[in-house]
Amino acid sequence: MDISILIEMVGYAGSILVVVSMLMSSVIKLRVINTIGSGIFALYALIIHSYPTALMNFCLVTINIYNLVKLSKKDQSYELIDAKSDDGLLSYILNYYRHDIRKFFPDFAGDSRILDQAYVVCCNGNPAGVLLGVERENGVVDVKLDYSVPAYRDCSVGKYLYSKLPAKGIHTLVYSAEESETHAAYLIRMGFVKENGVYIRRIAG
Repeated sequence: MDISILIEMVGYAGSILVVVSMLMSSVIKLRVINTIGSGIFALYALIIHSYPTALMNFCLVTINIYNLVKLSKKDQSYELIDAKSDDGLLSYILNYYRHDIRKFFPDFAGDSRILDQAYVVCCNGNPAGVLLGVERENGVVDVKLDYSVPAYRDCSVGKYLYSKLPAKGIHTLVYSAEESETHAAYLIRMGFVKENGVYIRRIAG
């Protein structure tokens, strides 16, 4: 294959990745894909001796890496809020994200009034996640909804939330509802173990 065609393919690959990154709803995925795309396009610009373009893309790579480092430490800015079943903020989140919630929690009817465990996680004042459940027995919660909004769908919300639950008297989470493939993968990644058809996560106090 002609070397000039290979060089052009490198340029197109970088451009495509930059465009694809803009379609990501997750800030983490956007930054990661944009970093890769900008890095490839910077390499292409150097090859064709377009130094201003290369400099711009190297700057984008630096900015993305800086923001990824900040995002990796963002649990310091998280805040756990005890919510009530009729809480206005909780109702707003459930209504605003109802279609997205249904994709991952097909069994969740959207009614939080029958639940006695409700927590909202915020990041810099913005809603980032929700945990809803029913306490089966002392310290054991049957989870009905463990949802992160798209911009924070990198497991950091769950990690922060689970680290705070022991202080609320919760030591075990149980998820027994029908799960989507995506949510099942999330549960396993978060340390849940499937026992007798249900997912269980024991949280150290």
